Amino acid sequence: MTRWETVDILKSPMEICWQFAYEIDNDKLKALYAKAKKYQWDAEADLDWSYAVDPSRPIMEDDAIGGVMRVPLVQRLNESQRERLLAHLAAHRLSQFLHGEQGALMTAAALTHAVPDYQGKLYAATQTMDEARHVEVYAKYIQKLALVYPMGVALKKIIDLTLTANHWVKIAIGMNLVVEGLALASFHNMLQVTPCALLQQILRGVLRDESRHVAFGSLYVGEALHAMHPDDREDVADFAFEIVNLMRRARKRGAEPDPGFLSVLDNSGIDQRDFWKSVAELATSAERFEPPHDQIHPFKHLMMPALVRVGAITDRARERYRAEGIPVWEDRRALEQFELDDFS
Repeated sequence: MTRWETVDILKSPMEICWQFAYEIDNDKLKALYAKAKKYQWDAEADLDWSYAVDPSRPIMEDDAIGGVMRVPLVQRLNESQRERLLAHLAAHRLSQFLHGEQGALMTAAALTHAVPDYQGKLYAATQTMDEARHVEVYAKYIQKLALVYPMGVALKKIIDLTLTANHWVKIAIGMNLVVEGLALASFHNMLQVTPCALLQQILRGVLRDESRHVAFGSLYVGEALHAMHPDDREDVADFAFEIVNLMRRARKRGAEPDPGFLSVLDNSGIDQRDFWKSVAELATSAERFEPPHDQIHPFKHLMMPALVRVGAITDRARERYRAEGIPVWEDRRALEQFELDDFS
């Protein structure tokens, strides 16, 4: 039975597109579709769900939450208090993975009925199945933690903006390039710092799928943008900028704290006022945080290079990024490595 009290309904203006030409004339997309079929996996059967996860113990190391764990108040916590905080931070982060994957499931389904090419519909259908599996696997894992945090306000805004876009190219940019770029970086960085064997299995499988999704966005969106009228291309570039700027403002120091994170503090026994006072104390210090050398930055390594590669950052859009102080990174090496890696 549907739990209507948890339902949030949006209306989408996007068109639905039939396609009665069934030829596949794009070899790269054909190969990507073949790869998607080959690497399907069963979340229920292929993972060891008998693995015991202690919800009271952290499932990731301090390096995963470098900024929070550097706050002087947090550093003064005893071992038990730090473990409790880490456990709740992990539950909060995994909850965002879960909610984000539901958003990806809906956008992939929207692409399936909206893209104009038969070959694009075939691939988008495999991505829809991938995202359904990701929702399933994260929901099942989080049950072991016994606590699901609400979806972050900024993440919800970004995915809602993507879902209600008026063109499939905007949806593909919002999800396959921007949100999937954030997801790829988050999943990769979590994999580096979790000692949980079950979560490691999950992340490797999900990363293999997500790397194909980013590749699809780059391949398919790039061709569509190239064929667009310049005015339509600028409209898409403006949409991409709005998505990136919304995400960047949410992550900027001094941004309004997310209610879910405030709940993490409450559930960890940390006074909110004392925490933010200590954050301000850290901000005035000369100490700088150096992330682990193998950590992936979503904007620098994935998101911005992907947008540049497909042509979603026009000369006019570059001025908007510059005015907001958002660097336009173009180095594609990390992005291309993700697309090649099988995460075995």
